[in-house]
Amino acid sequence: MVSKSPSTMVKAGYKKIQDTCKMAQTRGQQWAWIDTCCIDKSSSAELTESINSMYRWYKNAHECYAYLVDFTPGAWPELELGICRWFKRGFTLQELIAPKTVILFDRDWNVVGEKGDNRILEFINRITRVSKDILLHRRSLSDFAIAERMLWASSRETTRPEDKAYCLLGIFEVNMPLIYGEGDNAFRRLQEEIIKRSNDLSIFLWGEPLNFQPKNSKKSLTEHPSCNLFATSPADFGAT
Repeated sequence: MVSKSPSTMVKAGYKKIQDTCKMAQTRGQQWAWIDTCCIDKSSSAELTESINSMYRWYKNAHECYAYLVDFTPGAWPELELGICRWFKRGFTLQELIAPKTVILFDRDWNVVGEKGDNRILEFINRITRVSKDILLHRRSLSDFAIAERMLWASSRETTRPEDKAYCLLGIFEVNMPLIYGEGDNAFRRLQEEIIKRSNDLSIFLWGEPLNFQPKNSKKSLTEHPSCNLFATSPADFGAT
């Protein structure tokens, strides 16, 4: 239940939380999980556990709501989806990929569409460069090269530099401790953890345009030239 204390109701985001709960109830859901109020960020242990578990939680969710506050009611998706900030934030990448059902709402909580709708799917693929196969859960994350998954995150933005790495833990199926204050070293640690669990050499293919081939293709991603060892951020994989 959403608190109705005066000190809570005046906080930014209160109405969005309230409307999310109303929408969940309308759609027959008994529970709604919202990261901004369901994670005690003052507890480093809880924050670490939550961020390391978040992809799994989204994957197991019955449905996920993407509230596009900057989508004008009645607008055509091809006109406004591309400018919606939701598609540019770091942590929302896993919210897009992990759940089987993602419902997009405009700022008045009208349904824009679901990510599985053919028309919406085309726009999302064009905006994010995320494969339709993973959006529709026709393939698993491990079917995609490390560099391709990095490409999906290359244009994403985070408020804190560490979150460029932390928001990708589920995308790369790794776990690691959170150390806020380490800055860009977090992304280096992420790459080190990925290397421990995978022999996919495409992780070193940053800074060059990539033409992704299916994993069973005769042409290997390892044929692309690489430079240096570790990238400094996902943006390094976004060369075109």
